[in-house]
Amino acid sequence: MGGLYDKVTRYGDPGFSRFLRRAMSRNLGFSADDFERPVVGVLNTFSEVNRCHAHFGPLVEAVKRGVLMAGGVPLEFPTISLGEPFLEPSAMLFRNLAAMDAEEMIRAQPFDAVVLVGGCDKTLPALVMGAASADLPALVVSGGPMLAGDFQGERLGACTDCRRYWTEWRAGRIDADTLEAVNRELAPTHGHCMVMGTASTMAITIEALGLMLPGGAAIPAVHQERLAHAEASGKAAVALARAGLRPSRILTPRAYRNALTVLAAIGGSTNAVVHLTAMAARSGIRIALDDFDRISRRTPLLTQVKPVGRYHLEDFYHAGGVPALMWRLRALLEPDALTVTGRTHRENWEALRVAERPVPEAYREVLADPERPFKPDGGLRVLRGNLCPDGAVIKSHAATPGLLRHRGPALVFENEADLERRLSDVAATPEHVLVLKSIGPVGGPGMPEAGMIPIPPAVLRRGVRDMVRISDGRMSGTAYGTVVLHVAPEAAVGGPLAAVETGDMVRLDVEAGVLEVEVAPEDLARRLQARRRPPRPARGYRRLYFDHVLQAPEGVDFDFLRPPTPWSLWDDPPEAELDEAARQRAADGY
Repeated sequence: MGGLYDKVTRYGDPGFSRFLRRAMSRNLGFSADDFERPVVGVLNTFSEVNRCHAHFGPLVEAVKRGVLMAGGVPLEFPTISLGEPFLEPSAMLFRNLAAMDAEEMIRAQPFDAVVLVGGCDKTLPALVMGAASADLPALVVSGGPMLAGDFQGERLGACTDCRRYWTEWRAGRIDADTLEAVNRELAPTHGHCMVMGTASTMAITIEALGLMLPGGAAIPAVHQERLAHAEASGKAAVALARAGLRPSRILTPRAYRNALTVLAAIGGSTNAVVHLTAMAARSGIRIALDDFDRISRRTPLLTQVKPVGRYHLEDFYHAGGVPALMWRLRALLEPDALTVTGRTHRENWEALRVAERPVPEAYREVLADPERPFKPDGGLRVLRGNLCPDGAVIKSHAATPGLLRHRGPALVFENEADLERRLSDVAATPEHVLVLKSIGPVGGPGMPEAGMIPIPPAVLRRGVRDMVRISDGRMSGTAYGTVVLHVAPEAAVGGPLAAVETGDMVRLDVEAGVLEVEVAPEDLARRLQARRRPPRPARGYRRLYFDHVLQAPEGVDFDFLRPPTPWSLWDDPPEAELDEAARQRAADGY
């Protein structure tokens, strides 16, 4: 039947259930005809404890207006909001909880389609994970990036410049008054981080997946076009509902091949490795860690947005945004992949006349042509070795070139508390390799963004601003440096990282893809026998998390939320097989 008559509450009498729902909905102003129209759920992640979503009121109203204009009925509903700077220990701990919330509310309520409104970096992947599992027609509206700040004529971007100025303050190079003046300019408008951090990276890759209307990812949060895009998305959601176009038909292996290629071309956040892997698995697609390396090595870097470059998302928007980028990358993409418009990327580019729009002269340093890229590859590298048998990642273009091949003694911190306690007093040299354990999925818990380990004061005073750093955690997409991340298995579950001791020699060779500790296998095994697994939480969500979270190469999702993954990234299953797998996932879910 569809519409507001769908998914009725179970009273043992479906007719009564519909009668009661009609009565209880009349106070909302619905007429009898409204119950026959497509109902579009507008998922709103607004929260006053999430500054990235502070402007969502008018944005959501624009989506609802678009739904009404297209003849649908919009029903706004809330879900968990994850604001990275306002959650302890990290928003990542709660990404899976937000994904579960989104999935269950999409499944349970009487929607024909849903618009997913999010912004801050863990929010968007959580919404896509939930929507992929629920498999109801869906599209994404991002809140958009902030505008850049200004400090004495320098354009500032949160939080790349947050970290840079904080380091200079720690080094004694600037005073507290200067630091405060910078602080006032780091986040000057509504929106998420305006650099190529995780929020921007995920919005861009979701557009590349085909789950967002073309051009939507980079529109600044405060730009009038952001509201126009939201209204158009509301209209598109009604069309999706009428066509019955589900995520299972859009989120295919070829869509993810496009997303990984775009990720490489923008020099995007290493966090996307975890998020895209988790998102794809919800659709039955296995992305291996080496797939990121393979695609990055073949894809040129076409943008120069902080921290890989000096520009901001508003500059990328003015250069043409994702449609202009994808059109330039078309030889490496699969333009005939389907999108939420009901058309392919190629057809969307033709409708936008992208080929006829050159990059404006003022933005030629923001978006390049493949024949003249800023770098020959995307810079995302996967490492292997006895320190990370299941892999680790590094963003080489954000690192110091002279440190990409390095051998030095380990300086080990057992956990974050140990780091905070000893950092100021350690006798470090620039040759040391900083190693931080127990900040992985289980050890963190939640894999906090502590991987950009602070440079010890003894080294800062020598004018050094980068060292090789290794951890089983993550770092912000806004961060930079020669930082090895996502070491797997993590220390807390018995990975070799747990056995590293101060003074052990560590060898890093990024081009060769090697990360090793020069310790005999029998010595590593002996050390690991003495390790202690962290205590199991007594109750609640954290106990659920502890018992079921997967490791970084598997996306840090929960094992019971992932369906079977019959396809690799390089498969192209026929439509009938995609449909059957979607039906099976729905049957397994309930």
